[in-house]
Amino acid sequence: MNPYNERRTALRKTPRRWLVTGAAGFIGSNLVSALLELDQHVLGLDNFVTGHRHNLDAIRLGAGGRAANFEFVEADICDLDACRRACEGIDFVLHQAALGSVPWSVADPLESNRTNVDGFLNMLVAARDAGVKRMVYASSSAVYGDDPAESKVEAQTGRLLSPYAASKAIDECYGQAFYCTYGFESIGLRYFNVFGPRQDPNGAYAAVIPRWIAELLEGKACTIYGDGLTSRDFCLVDNVVQANILSALAPKAALTPGVFNVAVGERTTLNGLYGAIRSSLAKTTPEVGTLEPLYEGFRLGDIRHSLADISAAKASLGYSPTTDLQADLDSVIGWYIADYESRPHRPHPPLPSGRRGE
Repeated sequence: MNPYNERRTALRKTPRRWLVTGAAGFIGSNLVSALLELDQHVLGLDNFVTGHRHNLDAIRLGAGGRAANFEFVEADICDLDACRRACEGIDFVLHQAALGSVPWSVADPLESNRTNVDGFLNMLVAARDAGVKRMVYASSSAVYGDDPAESKVEAQTGRLLSPYAASKAIDECYGQAFYCTYGFESIGLRYFNVFGPRQDPNGAYAAVIPRWIAELLEGKACTIYGDGLTSRDFCLVDNVVQANILSALAPKAALTPGVFNVAVGERTTLNGLYGAIRSSLAKTTPEVGTLEPLYEGFRLGDIRHSLADISAAKASLGYSPTTDLQADLDSVIGWYIADYESRPHRPHPPLPSGRRGE
């Protein structure tokens, strides 16, 4: 039995109480569903700035009889008192709430900092004071900045290229400082380009995979920024769920250095990703097979290449991700199609406060 299956078996025998912030969002809602499937007791928290109520409906529907184990509170992590109330009686916090977008942070660095730094610190303080056993939090591959290394290793980073990257780097500093100062345990997970069910294609900052799928289904030409040779390490959300659960239950040795890459350890160019998405869609929608992308200039703050070294997560956490991008896309493409068909089709909303960005 691999470490992840061992942890899940143990959790079913001894249920815990979990707080998932950002529970109505893409990753947060997937975490809640996975925990409920393991017979855990889960409190979700979200303010619906980027999360969606229909994700909560999907959680409850999918949980069946386990839905009674799920509670939800609408609150903002920038409210310290709300964070304190949410942490009462909690064993583990999975902190996913954030404004998770490089372009958003470029357009509005103050709001990005308020949520990603001030809100994060609120959760650390509340969790520490409530006696939470450990907090696992979402960091980002953006902290690697312009590090020239082909494969990103946790101990080596470069210059930060966006306010969003800066906010996540500060979070990691606070997490480590709270361990050294107060003994409060936390583990940061540097997510690389995550995709999967419940990922929103309609936002102004939509991730590339759901956005391209929606545009192809509409018969539109997708935009690739740059020459298409920019590369990313695309990671199915199931792998992120695995990493969170493993981190919450990992031995104390994992607290040093306390941050881990979460990805699959394989590079895919944007041109290659486009081809893989088009290939998946063409199996059920043949007309998309002839659509070609459009190319525009590089975006401010974007990293040219992003590839994770996941050896530390494998060794310290027992992390074992899926590694076949085409198979992972094929496994979730039906969800994306159903989601597209259920949505009202309208132009993408403008950026906040009328600012421009991509």
